[in-house]
Amino acid sequence: MSQNIRKIKRALISVYEKKGLDQIVKSLNYLKVELYSTGGTYQFIKDLGIPVTAIEELTGYPSILGGRVKTLHPKVFGGILHRSNEPKDIQDMDQYKIDPFDLVVVDLYPFEQTLENQKATHQDLIEQIDIGGVSLVRAAAKNYNDVLCISNRNQYADLVQLLNANDGGSTIEERKTFAHQAFLQTHQYDGLIARYYASDQNGLSENSKPLRYGENPHQKAEFQGDLNQAIEQLQGKDISYNNLLDVEAAIWLILEFDRTENVFAIFKHNNACGISQAESVSQSFKKALQADPLSAFGGVLITNQILDLKTAELIAPIFIEVIMAKDYESTALDLLQKKKNLIILKSKVSQLPKTQFRSCLNGVLKQDFDRKTDTNNDLKVVTSSAPNSNQIKDLLFASKICKHTKSNAIVLVKNQQLLASGMGQTSRVDALHHAIAKAKTHKLDLTGAVMASEAFFPFPDCVEIAYQHGIRAVIQPGGSKKDQLSIDYCNRHQIPMVFSGTRHFKH
Repeated sequence: MSQNIRKIKRALISVYEKKGLDQIVKSLNYLKVELYSTGGTYQFIKDLGIPVTAIEELTGYPSILGGRVKTLHPKVFGGILHRSNEPKDIQDMDQYKIDPFDLVVVDLYPFEQTLENQKATHQDLIEQIDIGGVSLVRAAAKNYNDVLCISNRNQYADLVQLLNANDGGSTIEERKTFAHQAFLQTHQYDGLIARYYASDQNGLSENSKPLRYGENPHQKAEFQGDLNQAIEQLQGKDISYNNLLDVEAAIWLILEFDRTENVFAIFKHNNACGISQAESVSQSFKKALQADPLSAFGGVLITNQILDLKTAELIAPIFIEVIMAKDYESTALDLLQKKKNLIILKSKVSQLPKTQFRSCLNGVLKQDFDRKTDTNNDLKVVTSSAPNSNQIKDLLFASKICKHTKSNAIVLVKNQQLLASGMGQTSRVDALHHAIAKAKTHKLDLTGAVMASEAFFPFPDCVEIAYQHGIRAVIQPGGSKKDQLSIDYCNRHQIPMVFSGTRHFKH
């Protein structure tokens, strides 16, 4: 046997779901592995006629408290957590007469299935919260250097295959893979319980803030986490679920810009309906508002600067839900506070997060946050004509907006001012038509504007339409098999186009 393979000599099996377990037990018995088990699992193995030792015989304690405490004992966890390469651990194992386990097989109590049962009571759910099983899984996964951890019923067949392939052993790479899956399992399991506790009237949710309502008034909502770390509310009505989503979207976009740049943005339904960079905060606000004054009604406003009185005087006559700034001049704050329901916030966030979470199918999606901001160094000129310095500024400005706009997205910019955007469309051409129509509705001249797309153009239709409406430079990631068609059209009409090399889908 390869030195890389660790032989399984002693196994602890404690599972809820027995289907498929017989194949594991038979394989382990054939390999002369010493088996230990608990409760119903012990009886299941015994009924197969296979030798097995009850965990009570190992610990010297019976299962107590109605089965709540069975495996929580040093004889069990010492056997799982011992480090075979640590002299002190070996000494302790010898002194306290603890034998090591090489394999732990667990399938947790079915909390999720019980939760789906509409007849289940709160107490039913409480009793389906696994304690010993989760502890066994975490201990075995932590010590993957010495222990193979099987953490749910879906891995039974994988274990049988592994035992047959390795003659009853496992490599450290295999053990680490199973350990990774084990921690994903406990993360999902505990997360489900936490969400139940947060929503159940008998439950308890620590560090949560009730919100005015959810997406709609008939939906209850709360924020779970420390909201004070992100924002400080200076005045206004209770914040709502939708407010927070807009606030988050606004913060992520504004952080794309350097604090030395006067940037002002207006958000509605998680998308920027206006954004501009100008010589002053007040000028930035004026230009941001021009893009879509209609959508600004009831919107969320944000600037990366201290909001001054001049800007506050421009904002005061407009109905808005939320305003957020780095800080406020005292006179500006006094004026805005006369609008009693206006939610006034100070942002405390200084950088984009590293990780992003999103609920999905009663679970949680996790991904790296898109921290890539397109810069001058990323731009690859793919046409015969190159953009001038002003166009490059606009292209990069548009790219930042496009990154934070719902896909499919097209953004039109001129002089570092958003003219219009098309977002959330199933067709990129539709997104462009939508943006052009909005610009015309608000009488904004597209002549000399630039266009940004968060993903490649599969056909040249977008650059054709853009050119017909006066747009004279394009930024896109590139990567389509038919990129050359768009490049050829741009070359024929002397439109500079650059590839950024990075797609920025946002769903």
